[in-house]
Amino acid sequence: MEVLHPHCAGLDVHKDTVVAAVRHMVGGTVTRQVRTFKTTTKDLMALSQWLASEGCTHVAMEATGVYWKPVWHILDDGDFVLVLANAAHVKNVPGRKTDVNDATWLAELMAHGLIRGSFVPAAGIQELRALLRTRKQFTRERSSHVQRLQKTLEDANIKLDSALSDVLGLSGRRMIEALIAGVSDPDDLVGLAHRRVKAPPETLREALRGRVTAHHRFLLQLHLQQVDAIDAAIVQIDREVDAKIEPFCRTALMLTTIPGVSDLSARVIIAEIGPDMSRFPTQGHLISWAGLCPKNDESAGKRRSTRMRKGAPWLKTTLIQCAWAAARKKGSYLQTQFHRLRARRGGKKAIGAVAASILTAAYHMLKDGTFYHDLGPDHFDCRAKARQARNLLTRLHNLGYAVQITPLAAA
Repeated sequence: MEVLHPHCAGLDVHKDTVVAAVRHMVGGTVTRQVRTFKTTTKDLMALSQWLASEGCTHVAMEATGVYWKPVWHILDDGDFVLVLANAAHVKNVPGRKTDVNDATWLAELMAHGLIRGSFVPAAGIQELRALLRTRKQFTRERSSHVQRLQKTLEDANIKLDSALSDVLGLSGRRMIEALIAGVSDPDDLVGLAHRRVKAPPETLREALRGRVTAHHRFLLQLHLQQVDAIDAAIVQIDREVDAKIEPFCRTALMLTTIPGVSDLSARVIIAEIGPDMSRFPTQGHLISWAGLCPKNDESAGKRRSTRMRKGAPWLKTTLIQCAWAAARKKGSYLQTQFHRLRARRGGKKAIGAVAASILTAAYHMLKDGTFYHDLGPDHFDCRAKARQARNLLTRLHNLGYAVQITPLAAA
């Protein structure tokens, strides 16, 4: 097999140690050296110096949790070509797994160009990605505390979520704070409702008639404090994101022209895939990387599964949310696509296809620097007029009518 990189190295990265295997190919002879370094900054600098002294040009490492990141950051300051490998793609033969063997195997694959590098964005995009992922985690934690707060209200037989659409809205928060303060009279609590609340006063009064104890008040106050703390943290993250997204403001504005893509979703898309689409040769590569296409699972000529591939979970969840919003956008191509596919394949596959269409549009917009152009709800009909005419004739025939169609004369 042809050797593409005669001087390369493979790194087996762990939490406390890094095993480095250097491979040299000189005059048809292969020589190897293996050393172990700690993951402290001092030792990682020594690792970088040793690899440079050995003349290594390419360095491969596995994506092991977050442990690869400090190694990558330090080696990235050198003159190496770094390749981050998916651990599932570079597995060694079972029964031969040791740290030294893993590092040697990575170096062997790297020498022959058999490692497909994972997408590692620039430092600015990585920081933006970390902020927005943390924001999503905080949002999930906030939802958990709201659910626990509702559970506490149910335990006290307060049916507030049955009367109000948002328990922590203006009216709901006033009532919960009053319950914490010791107010238990339903009439007093109903008086705190905003005038725009749709629920009748009698319904609210019965929903607020319960048995709230000191234990319930303590839990309600605890969860409310946690929600307020998370809200304050999200505000701080948003300020930091506003500062870091400034170089990509026009890009984010372009993405918001796609139906279903909000300002926050546009920022998440930029943080996950970056503004430079040269990393992905085609839109198909990007869709496959995101995990929005069916996996290949065939045996003996039979397709065993058509489920989506595992891909970028942070990006995929955002695109699915955007797809649901786009499916409710009236008079749009994406809504028509959703309804056409749902009739044949079901809602889940249809929404996955809409998410893939959104990502396809984002790919071309980022690549060409253009705004979104909607194809319109009649795109599918205009694309296949003859087939639509045959379908309509078949429906009329099934209803008992014989119809002969004549094309209209061109105006």
